[in-house]
Amino acid sequence: MGGTFDPIHMGHLVTAEEARQQFNLDYVIFIPSGSPPHKRNITITSAEHRYLMTVLAVIANPYFAVSRYEIDRDKPSYTIDTVKHFSEVYGQRAKLYFITGADAILEIMTWKDYSELLSRCFFIAASRPGYPFRKLQELAKTVPEINSSVRFLEIPAMAISSTFIRKRVAQGKTIKYLTPDPVEQYIRKNKLYVR
Repeated sequence: MGGTFDPIHMGHLVTAEEARQQFNLDYVIFIPSGSPPHKRNITITSAEHRYLMTVLAVIANPYFAVSRYEIDRDKPSYTIDTVKHFSEVYGQRAKLYFITGADAILEIMTWKDYSELLSRCFFIAASRPGYPFRKLQELAKTVPEINSSVRFLEIPAMAISSTFIRKRVAQGKTIKYLTPDPVEQYIRKNKLYVR
């Protein structure tokens, strides 16, 4: 499961656990992005803070792990490079799934080497408020690989986003129950997202 995780929140965790159960995954590896090319003009929290918050969020789940692969690279974080890396680590017999939001899949044609990417792994497209699956079904008409490579995952209504959490912190509002307690404490201790 890739993402900026700025910060990681309950929506990410619910999505990962639901994907693990519905698709019978051995485990889910969270991969905080290092230098996301689609966010070059956006200020994001340091990779180390995002990595540590992700570790704190998943530590209690034995089926979750966190990888430093993308944050330790000096290059932009492209999903194709990450999938190739994990294919080498786990071998050709491993069936890889990339968990992301349905909204991200709608932009897949803008991703580096998207056609090869769709042939190398399965995608689990998690529903998000405002991004109905019908948009993906329409895209599949022009990108046929989507039909064979993308699996749909309906997540109970959770309109939580990292942007929403950052705004609440900046406004001095509580984020309790939006993100795990250790992540909330980490944000407070390190004065993240405060204006």
